Amino acid sequence: MRKPLLAMLSISLLFSSAAALADLEQDMDMLKGGLRVVMKTDDRAEMTRALGDMRKAAQDARTQTPDKLEGQPADSAQVKDFHAGIDSLIAQINVVDKLAQANNLDGAKAEAKKLTDIRDSNHKKFR
Repeated sequence: MRKPLLAMLSISLLFSSAAALADLEQDMDMLKGGLRVVMKTDDRAEMTRALGDMRKAAQDARTQTPDKLEGQPADSAQVKDFHAGIDSLIAQINVVDKLAQANNLDGAKAEAKKLTDIRDSNHKKFR
């Protein structure tokens, strides 16, 4: 009785941890959806929740490599540039989040427009 239960538990943990590791495309979709929420909402809690999700997706994306850089060494200039782009995205998410936490939603939305600029410049390089 105990062995089947352990086997089922192990299998479910294996599948849940595999599902938790999102690929780069899923992370980018999370960022896109989060930015859409940030730009449209007037609810501070909803904005901070979206920014938290965006931060997690960006941090996960930083651990991955875009298809365009596949096969590049981790210390190559292009991979370092990709990481720098993600780092600037995370830093800007933090700026927007501080404004949202201070209940300055208009200021947060204005700063969130810079996220679009970061996205666009990095998509040109790595997409």
